[in-house]
Amino acid sequence: MDDTEATLERDLLQPKILIIDDDIKFCKLISDYLMKYGIETTLIHDPNEALQLPNFTAFHAIILDLMMPKINGYQVLKKIRETSDIPVLMLTALADEQDRINGLETGVDDYLPKTFSPRELLARIRAVLRRSIRPARSSSEMKIQVGDIHINRLNRSVTHRGDLLILTPVEFDLLSALALAKGRIKSREELLDEIKIRNFENNDRSIDVHISALRRKLQDDSKTAEYIRTVRCAGYMLIDPSKQR
Repeated sequence: MDDTEATLERDLLQPKILIIDDDIKFCKLISDYLMKYGIETTLIHDPNEALQLPNFTAFHAIILDLMMPKINGYQVLKKIRETSDIPVLMLTALADEQDRINGLETGVDDYLPKTFSPRELLARIRAVLRRSIRPARSSSEMKIQVGDIHINRLNRSVTHRGDLLILTPVEFDLLSALALAKGRIKSREELLDEIKIRNFENNDRSIDVHISALRRKLQDDSKTAEYIRTVRCAGYMLIDPSKQR
């Protein structure tokens, strides 16, 4: 393990989690449990107060309740995604597919119903943390260029035509997986396995939603497919526009 990976592993051992939920008693129960496993928590019960934070760099992930008065979790998440790609785990009592799709489109990284067990919550937190700070495994994979897209897998940043894109951890991993395929088709099943999307019933629809989000951020019309091409009955592939001319 190199120095960078060692640092990342140490970060995983001392994560700082922001919990945004108006249920004070519930937050206290979550916080007490997570503290037993070395996870430091900050509790905010008013979502508007959370949005007043200058940034979220002091935290490794956010646990966000969906159903809150005045402003709901989707609205909070949308504001967070304007400036940050911090992993967000959404807590919800809703099980409707459209609600999950709305969260995916807004930028949630994982869902957990409020009937969860503490052990499952801990496992989900560790999973989103590992996805969000997982480094590239070789120097040749650290920086990837596809047309005007520049992917830096070490600091997990993406620029398009010189502009920094704000991607969720899952979107970043999906784009990286497509870029590393070097123009080869990746099936939905392969992508689900490689980027390890949790929950969302692990179905094809979740991949499609993330692809749609990536296309919007890349200003890539699905009809012309400058970058992300849909291959019917097969999957997706990332292409370099400069090599198609």
